[in-house]
Formats: sequence, structure tokens, C-alpha cells
Amino acid sequence: MKGIVLAGGSGTRLHPITQAVSKQLLPVYDKPMIYYPISVLMLAGIREILIISTPADLPNFQRLLGSGDQFGLRLSYAEQPSPNGLAEAFVIGADFIGDDDVALILGDNIFYGQGFSGRMQQEVAELDGCVLFGYPVKDPQRYGVGELDADGRLVSIEEKPERPKSNQAITGLYFYDNQVVEIARGLTPSKRGELEITDVNLTYLRQGRAKLVELGRGFAWLDTGTHDSLLEAGQFVQVLEHRTGVRIACLEEVALRMGYIDPEECLALGLKLSKSGYGDYVVACARAAGAVG
Repeated sequence: MKGIVLAGGSGTRLHPITQAVSKQLLPVYDKPMIYYPISVLMLAGIREILIISTPADLPNFQRLLGSGDQFGLRLSYAEQPSPNGLAEAFVIGADFIGDDDVALILGDNIFYGQGFSGRMQQEVAELDGCVLFGYPVKDPQRYGVGELDADGRLVSIEEKPERPKSNQAITGLYFYDNQVVEIARGLTPSKRGELEITDVNLTYLRQGRAKLVELGRGFAWLDTGTHDSLLEAGQFVQVLEHRTGVRIACLEEVALRMGYIDPEECLALGLKLSKSGYGDYVVACARAAGAVG
């Protein structure tokens, strides 16, 4: 499976702070926002990742992340000149996807929970159609909503319904088989002029090949699209990291734990950042794993 991080858009709800910089390059406590979705794909076992952003912002992502080789990844980059919908990612990324399955994650989504890596890897291995991830929210009318029957099968998907049939919001993480490219190419733009991800999901649902995985208690899903939610996400990460001593979405540590890089490579990355607490943490992880130096 390959992965796509959709990090486009103009971030208008965060103006003026996004007038000169991409939303996904803003800090969420101690690291750039895009580190969080990249870490999710890495934890799913995905090492080939396409980052899609605006022509103006793409050079900044390339400067931050490079080829990805330092994390044991292969990063590619592509432009989305205007925000024409989430499903356009599969049209833009068709050559990158090739004949493989693909995961799409939105660049402003943060996921945190025990056992998430193992659950994602299981869903990747068993993928047949599409896998969506649902999270209970108190205001489901703001989201795409999935309804499950008594046997846990996904029976309906509605976009921002006035009367939601459940409280399961569909999060910004999606797994698809290779048919998604053909489906996306065949979509008609909505009234908003966008290729809608909900239309992709409904196509799989009609085929009987859509699944909703419930992310329940003990799990956190945050998006960072407003000033308040951006601040709350930073505070959430700060509290967790201070209480546990473990850093969330530290790409160097994730790469080390997944076996993408060895302890010595991790140590070298940490030493480059050693004037920050983040760099000190990477160095400590490397030495705990057996790095000498």
C-alpha cells in the first residue's frame, strides 16, 4: 500500500496566520502539523508517500522533509493548484499509486491511541474495497456520518445530515483498493465544484465493499482547522508528552521502532537537532536502542 497526505487548501479559517504559510506547516506543540499524518502512515507500514499541496507551499514541504530517505521513506510531491475536493488526490496521484492500494490521510488530522498501529496493519493486510475510520462526536451533523447495523456492517453514509443516524463521524483517514483511481476519475463535481470523498465511499458502499472501523474510548481524533482546535491540539500533545515522557509523532522514533532506520542513523538525526528538547529526545531513543555515541 502507498500513502497520500493531502496538505493543500488555503486555510482560510486560520487567517491571518495561514496567509503566508501552509496550515500543515504550523506547529502543533513541538513539531510541524504534517508530522502527525505522516507518522500515521508510517505506523500502518507505509513507506512510499505522496504529499499533495499548493504550488506555492510545495517547496516548503520539500525543504522540511526532502526525499524522506532520512526516515527510511520515499517521499514524492505533487501540486493541487486549487482545492477541487479530497477525491482529486487519486486523480493527481494516479501515476504514483500505479497498481497498488492506497491510504489517504488529511494533513490536519491527528490520531492517537493504543494499538492503532497494529489495527491499521491488520486492515491493510485484509483490505477488500475501502476501510473508513469512525469516531464518536457530540455534533455529528458537522461531519460525514456512518451508520452501522446490529452486526456492525456499514449500511449508510451521509454528509452533514440534519438528523444524523449515528454519532460516528468519518475521520480523515481512508484505505482503498486500487479501484479508487477509476472511481475518482469517473466522479462528477458536486454543487461545490469538488470531487467529493463521500461519493467515492458511497460507490464502495453500493458494491458492499465498505467497512467502518470504530475508534472508541481511549482514542483521540483531532483536526486543527480553527484557531481554537489548533490550540487545543497543541495543549493535548503537550499534556500527553509531559505526563508520559513519550513524544507523539516523532518521525525519527517511529522510523526506528518500525525498523526503517537503525539506531546509529537515528542518533545522527537527533544530533542535528540537539539544541532542542525534541533533538535530545531523538538522541535518547537512539541510545536506548543501542546507538553508540
